[in-house]
Amino acid sequence: MRWKLGRVALAAVVAAGMSAVAVAEPVAAAPDRSAYAGIVPAPVSARADRGTFTIDRHTTITAGAGAGGVADYLGGVLRLPVRGPGRGGNTIRLVLAGRDEGNESYRLDAAPGAVTITAGRAAGLFAGVQTLRQLITGGTIPAGHVSDAPRFAYRGAMLDVARHFFTVAQVERYIDQLSQYKINTLHLHLADDQGWRIQINSWPRLATYGGSTAVDGDPGGYYTQDQYRAIVAYAASRFITVIPEIDLPGHTNAALASYAELNCDGVAPPLYTGTEVGFSSLCVGKEITYRFLDDVIRELAAITPGKYLHIGGDEAHSTSQADYITFMNRVQGIVAAHGKQVLAWHQIVSATPLPATVAQYWDTTNDNPQVAAAAQRGTGVVLSPANLAYLDMKYNAETPLGQDWAALIEVSDAYGWDPGSYLTGAPASAIRGVEAPLWTETLRTSADLEYMAFPRLPAIAELGWSPASTHDWAAFRLRLAAQAPRWRAQGINFYRSPQIPWPSAS
Repeated sequence: MRWKLGRVALAAVVAAGMSAVAVAEPVAAAPDRSAYAGIVPAPVSARADRGTFTIDRHTTITAGAGAGGVADYLGGVLRLPVRGPGRGGNTIRLVLAGRDEGNESYRLDAAPGAVTITAGRAAGLFAGVQTLRQLITGGTIPAGHVSDAPRFAYRGAMLDVARHFFTVAQVERYIDQLSQYKINTLHLHLADDQGWRIQINSWPRLATYGGSTAVDGDPGGYYTQDQYRAIVAYAASRFITVIPEIDLPGHTNAALASYAELNCDGVAPPLYTGTEVGFSSLCVGKEITYRFLDDVIRELAAITPGKYLHIGGDEAHSTSQADYITFMNRVQGIVAAHGKQVLAWHQIVSATPLPATVAQYWDTTNDNPQVAAAAQRGTGVVLSPANLAYLDMKYNAETPLGQDWAALIEVSDAYGWDPGSYLTGAPASAIRGVEAPLWTETLRTSADLEYMAFPRLPAIAELGWSPASTHDWAAFRLRLAAQAPRWRAQGINFYRSPQIPWPSAS
């Protein structure tokens, strides 16, 4: 390990939230006490104090019982050694202690001699670590205090790997970016008309044939079950739960092309590389359809530790309403039989949602009496309104990537709504949280994903994490601008929205 970094290299590392274990001569920078007013997502409370903690080559991380995994993560990010619990000076302490008031609540206390993050659970420590990273300036951490907890338990991002395939490394890169803003759920859209992206051992052609192409005839691909497990494990190390989606009964051309017997007429259609929706449907009246789904759900449930499987249910325009109800009710039972709970797009409420089923709302209006009525009866709702939360929508008419069917969404639009009161008639108690979907009809590279996600992803993340009382556009745009040096240092390809007063180097 090298114990000395040049000033330019150190500045880049610190901007990324990665100070160094051994910087013999830390950059001489005044402590940035304004950092406590610049955290994204905004914490419940934060205040600066007198003094500065300096990271140098003598700094260590100490981990109490149960905190070792988070400590190892932080040690890797900051390039600092990790040791057992102790109370010596010049240390960053991670402590699991006290009454657990929430799965992700934490307290951060920074003083000249030590920085301590305390939480009831490791997920809270990890959230505190992400806040700590934002407080590092020039090798120093200004003294101060943060007390924090999330507003909603579900704070998600969706990545569509069906329209265009993204490798394990690309998904892991996105996971790292999500975790910095306290996103705790990654919804993977694994199957659609254009591609099937997960190996199913009992139906191998789904991946080998159905996964062979993508939109515009671009190269396809799929994850082996071991690769999927690796993604799930990597996400878990960042306290992110993976929810896999197999969209049903529509959006299924890749499956129908792979196995003729899944079609009502027994004839397999050709593979599809366009972008139209609503033309495909599994054959609701065939028993083989449900044997097929039982196999798929059984194998997927076995490699998915999280409690939810997403079964789609949107844009089933080629399925009659009666068949749709029959199908969705039966598939919910299959999911439950394999020990999982159902997530589905909000059209699920036209069937009979199971008590544990959660509906994901993606419509472009805040007035949907059917969904509101289901919420009043106890169905949970995750909010992803397409005209506010879809990260694949263009910023403006000139945006080179993305679509515009739902809206043009600038940063102020993504930030300017309140999930707790958004859906007319739905009780606030029904709202589980928010999710920012990123569809990939026009996106092919990590740089494309980043351009559409940043800076809007942090806006949605703040709506999910921060108290409603902190939501203030004038303040948020300044806090968002301060993230730009970190993004540059990490090589994130972000959109320079004219609404944000970016630092001159941005």
